[in-house]
Amino acid sequence: MKTKFMLPIVLVLLSFTAFSQGFKGKKDKVKALKVAYITEELNLTTEEAQRFWPIYNAFDDKQAELRHEKMRAILDRFEPGSVEKLSEKEANSLLAQMETIEENLFALRKKFIKDLNGVISAKKIIKLKKAEDDFNRQLLKQMRDKRRD
Repeated sequence: MKTKFMLPIVLVLLSFTAFSQGFKGKKDKVKALKVAYITEELNLTTEEAQRFWPIYNAFDDKQAELRHEKMRAILDRFEPGSVEKLSEKEANSLLAQMETIEENLFALRKKFIKDLNGVISAKKIIKLKKAEDDFNRQLLKQMRDKRRD
């Protein structure tokens, strides 16, 4: 009897693990493509790259963490019909939480630019923003195109 009960649980856990590993593999692939794209667009020297990537990776990780926190706060509240169930006090609290996260993201970006200032030129910092935007646009376009196929 225990075996019949355990088998479905084990199968669900295995499929979940396989799915998350597949997602992680895709995430790692996208990150590698992004690194290559940014490196090429900025035309980083070896010395610049050695100083740039640790700063960029720390920024990118913290930014992802803040965005994930924002999405968690929002998605937890936005199940079908849940917005209507929010009291005005809860809605104001959620808005304040979202605002704080946005402010933290802005402060993080400002610190990131300040940290990069001595590592790469101001022109390359501007090119970085453009390269990130271009990469994200291309990635979204590829995803849309893939869905159509």
